[in-house]
Parts: sequence; C-alpha cells; structure tokens
Amino acid sequence: MKKCAYFKFVVLAAFMLLTGAVYGQDNVIDEVVWIVGDDAILKSDVEEARLSAQYEGRRFDGDPYCVIPEELAVQKLYLHQAALDSIEVSESEVIQRVEGQTDYYIRVIGSKEKMEEYFNKTSTQIRETMRENIRDGLMMQKMQQKLVGEVKVTPSEVRRYFKDLPSDSIPYIPTQVEVQIVVLQPKIPLEEIEEIKRKLREFTDRVNNEESDFSTLARLYSEDRGSALRGGELGFMGRGQLVPEYANVAFNLQDPKKVSKIVESEFGFHIIQLIEKRGDRLNSRHILLKPKASDEELTAAVQRLDSIADDIRNNKFTFEDAALHISQDKDTRNNHGLLPNPGTGTSKFEMQELPQEVAKVVDNMNVGEISKAFSMVREKDGKEICVIVKLKSRINGHKATISDDYQSLKEIVLDKRREELLEKWIVEKQKKTYVRINENWKKCDFKYPGWIKE
Repeated sequence: MKKCAYFKFVVLAAFMLLTGAVYGQDNVIDEVVWIVGDDAILKSDVEEARLSAQYEGRRFDGDPYCVIPEELAVQKLYLHQAALDSIEVSESEVIQRVEGQTDYYIRVIGSKEKMEEYFNKTSTQIRETMRENIRDGLMMQKMQQKLVGEVKVTPSEVRRYFKDLPSDSIPYIPTQVEVQIVVLQPKIPLEEIEEIKRKLREFTDRVNNEESDFSTLARLYSEDRGSALRGGELGFMGRGQLVPEYANVAFNLQDPKKVSKIVESEFGFHIIQLIEKRGDRLNSRHILLKPKASDEELTAAVQRLDSIADDIRNNKFTFEDAALHISQDKDTRNNHGLLPNPGTGTSKFEMQELPQEVAKVVDNMNVGEISKAFSMVREKDGKEICVIVKLKSRINGHKATISDDYQSLKEIVLDKRREELLEKWIVEKQKKTYVRINENWKKCDFKYPGWIKE
C-alpha cells in the first residue's frame, strides 16, 4: 500500500534536493513571486522544483507554475508553525539522509564528477543544499505528525467507508507474500581477519605518528561509504544510536588526538577517533574494514544449505526447525524464519519491498516451495550471506474485501482522516498568515483558494 497521504507535502522537499541544475546559471532572471509570512518564494525556486520534478518523472495535476508555488507556500506554513512549536530534528538523522541521497545520485548519474557537472556545484555544495532541504522536510513531517496526533477509527467506521465506496473505487491490493529464510554466514579465514587488523594497526600508527590525517585515511579506505565521504564522521549520536561494541569504546575516549583500540561489531572491524562530546551525545569518526569470505567458503556454505534444503524436503526436519537451530540470522531465527517487514510491522511484503535477490527467487516459486541456496549482500550490514528461502504464503493482487483486507482498509480511512485534519489546519493557518502573490502568478485554480485575500 502507499505511504501515508498526510506526508505528501514533504515531497516538495525531495524535489528541492536537486537544486542547482539551474541555480547559478547566468541566464536566469530571478524575481519574488510569492511572499508567505516573512518568507519569499522566488521564481528560481519554482523553476528548480519544476526541473527536479521532471528529473523524477513526476506528473502535475495542473499547471506546474500554479501547483509548485502553492506547495512551496504550504511548506512555509508548516515550517513557520514548527518554529513556533520548537520542533527539532537530530543532526545525525539529517546527515544520514544526506549521505544516502548523495549515494543515490552518484549511482543514478554515474559518478561523483558527473553529479557535480549535472548540478553545476561541488559535492560539498550539493550536500549543504541537501542538508537544509532535508532538515526542512523532516521538520515538516514532525509538524504534520504533531498536528494529526493519535487519530483513531473504529471497525464500524471502516466498514461504513468500504460499504459506501463505488465499485470502481474499491482499492486494489497488490500481490503480497510471506517469506521464511535460513541464513549461513560463510566462515571468514583467520588470515583474512588478521590482515584486516594489520591494516587498522597500520592506520593507527600513521595517525599517532602524524604521518596521515584520520579523516583522509577514512575517505580513502573506510568501507562505510556514507561516513567515508565525510572523513569517517558519524555526527552527534546518543549511546542507543550506536551498536553496543562501538558505543562502549567511543564513549570512553577522552583525547581527540588518540585512536581507539580495534573494535569488532556486526559490521566489521573499526578504529575510532573522538571529535567532540556534548552531554550524553558524541560525535566520532571511524574507519571500518569488513573481512570477506573466500570463494571456497562461499561455495561450502551454499552446498551445506542445499543439503539442508534436501533434508527438509525429505521430511527429516522442518524449515522452522532449521531456522531455529541452524540459521545465523538473529532477526528471524526465533520467529520461524519469517522475514519481518520494517515498513509495516508485519511479515507481509509487496514484491518490490523484498530484498532484490530474494524477490527474484520468490517470484517464480509456489507456496511451500524451498529455493536452491544462493548468496546475497545483506542490506543492514553489507555482509555477504548464503540463504535458502521458503515461500510461506502468497496473496495474489485483488480488489480489497473487508474480510481479507481490513488492516489495509483501516489505513486508508486513517490516511483520509489525517489528510482532512491537515487540510483544515492549512485553511485556518492561511487566514492568520500574510500572503502576497505577484499579479502575474495569481491566475491559478489553487487547491486552497484562501491565498488571495480580497
């Protein structure tokens, strides 16, 4: 199902991440087209958002030069209220989003250099632009969440909503599957681990002897590519935001010039350098190296899993038994091997929500079938693992029914209520906010007609 409708105004912040494609071009003549409160909306803002939307493939329901400035104006209303209500977002969350978006652009456009050429900015300038827009987007999202509060609907309201829907408006529920998984992590040769530690000790010596800067080494060698772009810097985080092994060492560091001992976590091996402490939060940088299994160990793990799958097919034990006693995936082994969907909090996935390698295999499987073993890179920690999967259930795409799809229909009704609350708030906020629109930009059929005050 789609994401909550009441977040739709955050979309403009995403469009504005691509600012720079025209920003800085000498032939753009700028002008103020709207004023909302104390904030101006420039013609260049609208044009940048339009080009960004074009890049994203967005289609507008109406004239973009009417839709976009209104959406930007709605953003201004939310951000103004967020400032009044002292809404804040963590710098670490902003940084993580910035790096994720930067990595996405580099993958899509082809390289860091091509990205800089496309946006006509340095990568540092691109990230700074993203930082502000992502912060605004997160603040808007938090403001919206505060405004809608704990909206609730009763089962009778859901049934009534569904009963009153015209047949051609009944929502379509995409195909959903439940997948069980057994995971083996190929053995890492001791020699590989020792080589990783040797490299990290070498980096430590180079920093301590002032031969190299820690941040430079992080950019060159760290396998945490998100933080490597920032010289290994993670941003301010609380203890609970870091894996325990990392936090225990990082929070005990005192001297920013010193490098920690080697730390092993689920992500690999780290060395850490303190940047700054602020109360119960800490900013640190690290270099991460990940030991890799040999081709021989990968082959051995795949063969063992194929043997396990054969034993399950021959009823020597169940898939659930294998998940509990053999699987090395802590997130699934105590839940019969069921993959959890973090987006919905259930075990049901639409096909595009599954890890790509799993989805390719599951797509051609029958319910109850067990796959051949295959290897894949696990998203959360970047480790190469070997797996077998079982298709536990498949519900083919269909028009929703109240008996089978109550939760999906409930979410639709909740989204509708949230959207109604936000639209009511926007109308009321309009009345209390000074708005002036350039005469050349008034001839629009606005969604919220209260912008133009006679």
